[in-house]
Amino acid sequence: MPAPAHVDPRLLRAFVTVAEELHFTRAAARLYVAQQALSRDVRRLERELGCELFVRSTRRVTLTADGERLLPYASAALRAQDDLLAAAGQSRPLLVDLNSPGLETHREVLHRARERAPGHELMARYESGLTWAAGELLAGRLDATFGRFAGLAPAVRAGLDQQPVRYEPMAVVLPVNHPLAGLPEVPLAALAGETVYAGAGNSRTEEWTDLARRLFDGRGITLAAPAPLAVGEEFQRVMARTRNPILAVVGFPPLPGTVSRPLVEPVPLSPVSLVWRKGMIHPALAELRRSAVELAAERGWLERPVDSWLPGSDADVMGAHPMSRC
Repeated sequence: MPAPAHVDPRLLRAFVTVAEELHFTRAAARLYVAQQALSRDVRRLERELGCELFVRSTRRVTLTADGERLLPYASAALRAQDDLLAAAGQSRPLLVDLNSPGLETHREVLHRARERAPGHELMARYESGLTWAAGELLAGRLDATFGRFAGLAPAVRAGLDQQPVRYEPMAVVLPVNHPLAGLPEVPLAALAGETVYAGAGNSRTEEWTDLARRLFDGRGITLAAPAPLAVGEEFQRVMARTRNPILAVVGFPPLPGTVSRPLVEPVPLSPVSLVWRKGMIHPALAELRRSAVELAAERGWLERPVDSWLPGSDADVMGAHPMSRC
């Protein structure tokens, strides 16, 4: 008789438990099943394997030669199944991209999720831009990130899902001796004639440069030419040399020798979504999403100022997923 293509693990567990106890009543009690059901499972396994596993009498139960031969294999199969289930229950770390160190919104959501899910590891990454991070999400090398979802190509968005988190007010970072540095707020019209850096040439942050281009259009603000790709101290050095104002968000980490001023009249908004690969399953992702919903409600992150600016495409995307969707 040919070997069966598949054996139900329940039948193997019935066989192994009876073999260990050599007593159907005790084995049934261990497995929390009726003795009749256990006997039925053992008989079914014997039919599927084409051999007798036990010799039964009114006084005792013993293993046959075939039963003794197959017992170590059945035990090994059950151990492997137990190991598999244990590994599935111990989820790997959730890899969460915060774009760059110091961004308040992303960091707050991650910290809240860590508080909500102390049994899970949520590991921060810094991929510097949604355009780049989206490719990492689709490749399975990253689990979640933040950014302007409408700035991604439709073909890329098709493989991702998103949840609106915040409308971040935008700001301009100025050298301390810039004529506008003394203002508490900078009207957009005051930037007319200025050349402002917004990541042009950085393939990782194309969604940010696109947002800046839309904001500057028709306002006499020039998008600064591409600068060498730099981070940390190198970015500070390059910006100090060019002395270009930098488009940022309120709460952007301070740079030496600069001041940050909110932009007004209107208040330009940078839409932030939590983004993940469509269909991805991870227990900590649900906590990350719930944390974003909680913080948005507590802080009013999804309330738009009356005098605000946001591209229509972004308004459509941010409105496509209500906050309750979790």
